[in-house]
Amino acid sequence: MGWLLFLAGIVHFISRVGRTMEKHRFHFKQFFSQIEFKKRDLGDILLILIGALIQAAALRLFLVPAQLVSGGISGMAQLIHHYTAFPIGMMVLLGNIPLFILGWRYLGGPRFAIRTIFSILAFSVFTDVLVFFLPVEGVTNDLVLNTIYGGLLLGIGLGIVYRGRGTSGGSDILGRILNRHFGITISQAYLITDSLVVLGAGFVFGWTKALYGLVLIYVSGLAAEAALQGTNVIRSAMIVTTQTDAIAQAIMRDLERGVTILSGTGAYTGEPKNVIYCAVSRMEINRLRILVHDIDPKAFMVIGQAQEALGEGFKPLHLDDH
Repeated sequence: MGWLLFLAGIVHFISRVGRTMEKHRFHFKQFFSQIEFKKRDLGDILLILIGALIQAAALRLFLVPAQLVSGGISGMAQLIHHYTAFPIGMMVLLGNIPLFILGWRYLGGPRFAIRTIFSILAFSVFTDVLVFFLPVEGVTNDLVLNTIYGGLLLGIGLGIVYRGRGTSGGSDILGRILNRHFGITISQAYLITDSLVVLGAGFVFGWTKALYGLVLIYVSGLAAEAALQGTNVIRSAMIVTTQTDAIAQAIMRDLERGVTILSGTGAYTGEPKNVIYCAVSRMEINRLRILVHDIDPKAFMVIGQAQEALGEGFKPLHLDDH
């Protein structure tokens, strides 16, 4: 019944907006001319649908039954739902409308805006539809299990949505606005918005569950990153050595990895030095250590962790054309 009233209101709102835009000669062609649907967009839509479904399932199976709040608009919707029994999905949709209007100019163009609307709508509908198919009491009464599995499932769903170049709305949009106008980093903006919601959860559901909510946010963040980036850790190595050619050839021959030789100068001696730069997988890093040591035990080697490696020998380089 609530959704029917909401849809009726939307139809009335759209008709009024349509008359207003016609009055001001709003040109739809200018907007839609910027949207070019490609074959990849269908895959993105499928990923957004799957991710939204997983997020909604996490909410219904673990978060709502255990009264755990993950922050953002969905967390605020849970708090309001506790007192009013108003549908959570509908409140998520309503709560994102003003944020979407405010953040329109910062969303990266019409195609990104379309994905944002689609992902928010999919999550909202799935959240309210799944209540008829999933057990209201959830799958367990254990607060720890609900925190861990709810966070994992929520994060995986969010990561899949990001892989489809979508967004969860809410905190994402608000984070960009705070970043643009007040110079607050995106991570700090998430911390501010999520902390305020979790603070509210402490007053509503109790501080024990609020603290578990913070753990859930952390777990979901790790799961989202793993789903988005994958679990393959890349290492980058910089090697300062007098045996540049020998080590470079050994890396290319034994590890079958590309090598870049950079020119440098020793700050203390002022002497020119060559620096070898290469990227390898985590499994190959020990072989690289042994290889360098066998050729030049006096070499200086720095090993770092790279977030991602794209190109020959690793994942293909794709242009993100939103």
